[in-house]
Amino acid sequence: MQNVTLNNGVQMPILGFGVYQIPDAETQAAVEAALAAGYRLLDTAAAYGNEEAVGAAIKASGIAREDLFVTTKLWIQHAPAGSVEEDTKLSFDNSLRRLGLDYVDLYLIHQPLGDYYSEWRAMQKLNAEGLARAIGVSNFHPDRLVDLIDHNEIVPAVNQIETHPFHQRAGDQALMIERGMQIESWGPFAEGRNGLFTNPILSEIGDALGKSVAQVVLRWLTQRGVVVIPKSVRPDRIAQNFDVFGFTLTAEQMGRIATLDTGASLFFDHRDPAMVSWLGGRRNS
Repeated sequence: MQNVTLNNGVQMPILGFGVYQIPDAETQAAVEAALAAGYRLLDTAAAYGNEEAVGAAIKASGIAREDLFVTTKLWIQHAPAGSVEEDTKLSFDNSLRRLGLDYVDLYLIHQPLGDYYSEWRAMQKLNAEGLARAIGVSNFHPDRLVDLIDHNEIVPAVNQIETHPFHQRAGDQALMIERGMQIESWGPFAEGRNGLFTNPILSEIGDALGKSVAQVVLRWLTQRGVVVIPKSVRPDRIAQNFDVFGFTLTAEQMGRIATLDTGASLFFDHRDPAMVSWLGGRRNS
């Protein structure tokens, strides 16, 4: 397994397993299949509602804790009767309890909304205490990312953002490299939108290599240095998605995939007022 080195020296696998939208009842079996296939990076979130199932799979696996890299995420903290910093610590403690762990390897602010400056101050303390080996953000656009970096002590280690062949985020990645951050992809297959799995360019490259479109996409991302966390509930697909380091895409193939970029999200815009209001109205413990 290839690793990337985060800005504080922590090693993170470049390929992991995500559990977004996997029902809680199916999560433990899916994570157990992923661990059996060789994945060591697991990505969940308080908002996914399946942290306990991820923790149960970790426990059942018998794999040493130090051999795993576990990420979870902090939802928007509202703190009507207290402080956001206190609520951040409480939310983190709840995630740790649900996971059944003593620490996480990466803790992310899930959305660039609400008082995330107070959240970040609390997360810096968690990092200093060794409860979160690395801290980062998710869904931050470059302007908010730079503002957060310029006004805080710790530079986020990771920014997890929508990244796939139709929204490639090359400019975002260049800024992160400049600022010492690691880009991580969510939605690498665009959830099949825009006909990704039957796209002629991706299919032709896959046919030439004897690989699936999914494997081509994952190899394209990892060759770009993008950490990626595909998800599936099928053990055969889980194993196939992990088998992407035995081949290399040529510069010509990488260039063909680059032509698919639309420069726009296929899901939602964090700068859309209606979306901001909807996300900000959601509650999570």
